[in-house]
Amino acid sequence: MSFLQEVVDILLAYIVESFDRETKVIDFHYPNELMQRNNWELQDEPESLDDILVSCRATLKYAIKTAHPRYFNQLSTGLDMVGLAADWLTSTANTNMFTYEVAPVFVLLEYVTLKKMREIIGWQDGSGDGIFSPGGAISNMYAMLLARFKMFPEVKEKGMSSVPRLAAFTSEHSHFSIKKGAAALGIGTESVICVKGFVPFFVSATAGTTVYGAFDPLIAVSDICKKYNVWFHVDGAWGGSLLMSRRHRWKLDGVDRANSVTWNPHKMMSVPLQCSALLVREEGLMQNCNQMHACYLFQQDKHYDLSYDTGDKALQCGRHVDIFKLWLMWRAKGTIGFESQIDKCLELSEYLYNKIKDREGYEMVFDGKPQHTNVCFWYLPPGMRHIVDKEEKNKRLHKVAPVIKARMMEYGTTMVSYQPQGDKVNFFRMVISNPAATFEDIDFLIEEIERLGHDL
Repeated sequence: MSFLQEVVDILLAYIVESFDRETKVIDFHYPNELMQRNNWELQDEPESLDDILVSCRATLKYAIKTAHPRYFNQLSTGLDMVGLAADWLTSTANTNMFTYEVAPVFVLLEYVTLKKMREIIGWQDGSGDGIFSPGGAISNMYAMLLARFKMFPEVKEKGMSSVPRLAAFTSEHSHFSIKKGAAALGIGTESVICVKGFVPFFVSATAGTTVYGAFDPLIAVSDICKKYNVWFHVDGAWGGSLLMSRRHRWKLDGVDRANSVTWNPHKMMSVPLQCSALLVREEGLMQNCNQMHACYLFQQDKHYDLSYDTGDKALQCGRHVDIFKLWLMWRAKGTIGFESQIDKCLELSEYLYNKIKDREGYEMVFDGKPQHTNVCFWYLPPGMRHIVDKEEKNKRLHKVAPVIKARMMEYGTTMVSYQPQGDKVNFFRMVISNPAATFEDIDFLIEEIERLGHDL
């Protein structure tokens, strides 16, 4: 108990630091330096609990403070206290989600929460199915798996040799997990294209693309899918949480027509990692597609309703308890609390966009106000602003964001992602999902980019 109390003290101190703007987002060291600063090697002999506490402190010392109000590097940021408490509780319970027998409360909470999410999508009475998976990539692969099984159920027993060459359709800006799922399922990445002669079985529309935060026209896509009887999937891993906002849910108009939806509460809703849901319109399809009737887990003569033994509809056997974090946060905030949190993040992104769209030294990557919290822009240092030759300008501009990002990390003041996209050279992709961020933090970011990049 003394050891655990000291661990809790270490964690609480780290939480306080994480929300302190005077602390660094990161205490950065290069890999070889960090390897040498501490002894990370595993030994044959056990260490004392005091040594274990030293390791706990060292691990957090060099960890990225993802709760820091000026951490904007990923789509999932922030730290919710109720969500954290729920994570501690589930680790303490240390059970598995495959049967009601070993996870009675958690299985029921998953049932009611998935039903509530299906109601928000717009499916009548919240009917359908779903599961929490290790992340959006796996949720998308589940959807592809179900679409293939729905069209060609014989593939489960006979494999890909029993079906024609399949093709999946998706936007060029969709998440790479669509191709990864095609590779894993034996469909092949080259089949994630529009090719005459292949059998279309799956269309994935994106609600909130990873880089631009763009939303596909779901109603138009659903009309085509309905006409040709093709599975309509909506990848709302990033943008699905906008369904919680009465002000912004129109961006997902048509989502209620989908056969399946991916929705990651660990992004815009700031539920601690990991928390990703796949919602499916047709009840029973997941079970038929994935069940293997393992008799040591899923005995048919149990004394309770077997529909609550959810493990046989999952690809996994062991499945972590992800539901309690979302459920407990929902109890603490209510739907209106999540709505307020999401609306605030979109308000901050609009504030950033309005501040830099006409500011000297900034160029927007695409025209118009962003649809989500993604604000994509170039920063042009003073020495580059009057270069006329486009090729020379792009060559130099491509190097700006990586240097500024490196300086951000070395100073530890903030973190923002960058990347190229198509023919566009490296640009900053600012995303806001951290509930702790304020207008002052946005102002700081703008000034910090200018400070770190003025001499480039």
